[in-house]
Amino acid sequence: MQYFLNPWPWYVSGPLISLVMALLLYLGKSFGMSSNLDTLCSMTGVGKYINFFNFNWKERIWNLLVVLGALIGGGIAHNFLSNGSFIHLNATTIDELQAFGFQNIGASLVPEELFGLEAILTVRGFFILVVGGLLIGFGTRYAGGCTSGHAITGLSSMQLPSLIAVCGFFIGGLIMTHFILPYILS
Repeated sequence: MQYFLNPWPWYVSGPLISLVMALLLYLGKSFGMSSNLDTLCSMTGVGKYINFFNFNWKERIWNLLVVLGALIGGGIAHNFLSNGSFIHLNATTIDELQAFGFQNIGASLVPEELFGLEAILTVRGFFILVVGGLLIGFGTRYAGGCTSGHAITGLSSMQLPSLIAVCGFFIGGLIMTHFILPYILS
């Protein structure tokens, strides 16, 4: 049981992801979490008003099961398979985060100072969530998919648009980390 309480090594999780991707490619399916938002909008009947959402959502219902599995799997991993250990971070990263006022660095996946209920209920926290959500939504739509869709499905099937999108994701992440986030946190 101790094996399951630690993160799985790349040589276990990597081949499992590859196996799933090979199965999806064989079945002619494309994986991506953001496409589920299209499916949910189509299910609610938005396609009557917006042509983009006018498609047979029943053909993509299988992908909603991926989301359900991710939620259930995440819950099981967090509640039953977690050993409660701190996240190991580079000492330089810890020093930089402490300079911004973060405490208990590595105690959780997301910092309470940004994503805790108290932080979200402030004007600054609400603004960060709304603007960030709009930018992520626009970027996902503009890029034709999300990070998981492009980086896992698109790159594994050697699609040039996915390579361009993933490069853009990384460049955007670097710009956010080194220029925008320090400005927001100061």
